[in-house]
Amino acid sequence: MWKLIVVSGLTIGLTSWFVGVSIKEQACYLVNQFEAVSSDSKLSFNLTMHNYLIRVTLLIILISGMLLYLVVRKIFQPIKQLGLTARKLAHGEYVEPLPITSQDEVGQLIADFNLLTRKLKQGEELRAKMVGDIAHELRTPLTNIMGYLEALSSGILEGNQKLYHSLHEESLRISRLVEQLHQLNIWESKKTSLHAFAPFSIKNVVETTLNAFTLDFQNKDIQCNWDIVDINIYGYEDGIKQVMNNLLKNAVQYDMGGWIHVKGEVINEHYKVTVTNLGREIPLESQKLLFERFYRIDPSRSRETGGAGIGLAIVKEIIELHDGMVGLTTKGDRHSFWFSIPLKRSEE
Repeated sequence: MWKLIVVSGLTIGLTSWFVGVSIKEQACYLVNQFEAVSSDSKLSFNLTMHNYLIRVTLLIILISGMLLYLVVRKIFQPIKQLGLTARKLAHGEYVEPLPITSQDEVGQLIADFNLLTRKLKQGEELRAKMVGDIAHELRTPLTNIMGYLEALSSGILEGNQKLYHSLHEESLRISRLVEQLHQLNIWESKKTSLHAFAPFSIKNVVETTLNAFTLDFQNKDIQCNWDIVDINIYGYEDGIKQVMNNLLKNAVQYDMGGWIHVKGEVINEHYKVTVTNLGREIPLESQKLLFERFYRIDPSRSRETGGAGIGLAIVKEIIELHDGMVGLTTKGDRHSFWFSIPLKRSEE
């Protein structure tokens, strides 16, 4: 900061000096043209102009230095605080958002830094939560398997078909969780890769997925009907299939009305698919969190009926990869899970 003040002050001072010298020389030249003015008067005038020039230049340097100090301090103070906070952030210490004292570029920089800090903090909290949730999800089946195997090895239990079936179910539960985590990681990694989109019929994708659930509908006595507007969209066909599969699986698993309705339509240059059915009421505070990883409305629900809370997170990752949106519209026990994809890619 002081280097900037000294350099700027000297620059202003030198500029003022050269300008003053030019004015002084011009004034002295004009005075020297008058023969009526004596030599002593001319010399006195020159000395007066010279002293005046020195005083004015010093005064300009002093005033400009003070003004520069105030301005530069106002700019550098928040930047200095920004640097201190960044060093704390680098050591894993999250601090309160910095105050924004101006609406200029520095203020915008602080606002962006506060946003970055908030995102990093949320990411760290999410990472910690994920580790805890994964450990919690794996602990129960692993504990059961270890307990059974220990009992078998010590002779406390004897093997039978029912016991082996139970061990198989626990291993399948672990396998499903690992597979879902693998799928989530795959779709997250594709965010940084090139989008190898291709055109496909959205109606064909939706109807193919619905037909694959025919047996599930029959087993749970669910009537399913759909109204799908056909149009070609650009995207990952397999990804949209997985989105439909996860939404339908979610609807079947929690259905309480015996019916499911699927609608596909074009709205404002977006293609929107909505899966509607009746289920248990969803609290308002939970509605915005359903698409987060490992989130479940009732964490105490069993893994057989409650799932791992990853399916809707995968839906969100895939749709965001398509620059789309996901959401939930609910009224009482009537829920509509939806996603929309922009159609602009079809025109590119």
